[in-house]
Amino acid sequence: MASPYSRSEPYAQGLLDVGDGQLIHWEVSGNPEGKPVVCVHGGPGSGGSRGSRKGFDPELYRVVMFDQRGCGESLPHASDPGVSLAENTTEHLIADMERLREHLGIERWMLYGGSWGSTLILAYAERHPERVTEIVIVGVTTTRPEETDWLYRGVGRLVPGPWEAFRDALPPEDRDGDLVAAYSRLLNSTDEAVRAKAARDWCTWEDAVIAHESLGKPGAYSDRADDALIAFARICAHYFSHDAWLEDGQLLRDAHRLAGIPAVLIHGRLDLGSPLTTAWELAKVWPDAELQVIDDSGHTGSPAMGQAVQRAIERFSGRGR
Repeated sequence: MASPYSRSEPYAQGLLDVGDGQLIHWEVSGNPEGKPVVCVHGGPGSGGSRGSRKGFDPELYRVVMFDQRGCGESLPHASDPGVSLAENTTEHLIADMERLREHLGIERWMLYGGSWGSTLILAYAERHPERVTEIVIVGVTTTRPEETDWLYRGVGRLVPGPWEAFRDALPPEDRDGDLVAAYSRLLNSTDEAVRAKAARDWCTWEDAVIAHESLGKPGAYSDRADDALIAFARICAHYFSHDAWLEDGQLLRDAHRLAGIPAVLIHGRLDLGSPLTTAWELAKVWPDAELQVIDDSGHTGSPAMGQAVQRAIERFSGRGR
């Protein structure tokens, strides 16, 4: 994100016990008396990008970052095959956000994030609209089955070679079925080599989908340490093979609960993995949301997208321009 601000270092951080043996890493930077905003990372399982802090004026914002269950600096880490993901669901993450809000003594906060993070943002805001002041989403997704099917099968029509490699990395008996569920089984294997190869194959496919994004960050998915790579792929496959434990179309159906919450939805027209359709459909059922389509951007952004994000953040700071 293009930003006039330097990245402020956290003035408070810790591990919050949220139950189920889970410790959620959190940190707060900026102005302790400023406008609270929580950054909701993508993936699922990516961990919070500390660089996101630089998008917020540290004099005006109180910036909260946290790592969702099983990733980043949260414990236990999902790269360990002995760590169960049974208590890692959308419902658990919504509850974790509420516990964190209460722990920090925040009455209401702004929500910022994108990609998978937008699914969690919408699910949280529809559950707790009274706790949300504004929302900025970059790259809208709702994790509907049709969105997952597109990302792991349909978009293969545009990049057939990499998609065939993604499919053929699975055992032959799994190649015509649910690819995401099949990868989830491999990523939970007791064989370390099997898990590592499945994670690399998963992220190689994710990178193929964004390979055309020369203005953004092609190769973004594989560009992480081995433990983070395995945790990311394992958590992704876990969530997507269960449709994020959401009813089909639930977030669009319940968008009426967002009435009165101003929002900016920013989406790249060149986003192959998360096509514009979902953002378009959300804007139609959420009158308080403004959709901004960035013509030269894909899923990983562009300078124009960065500028749009910065304007949205500044608008909600109370000192917008």
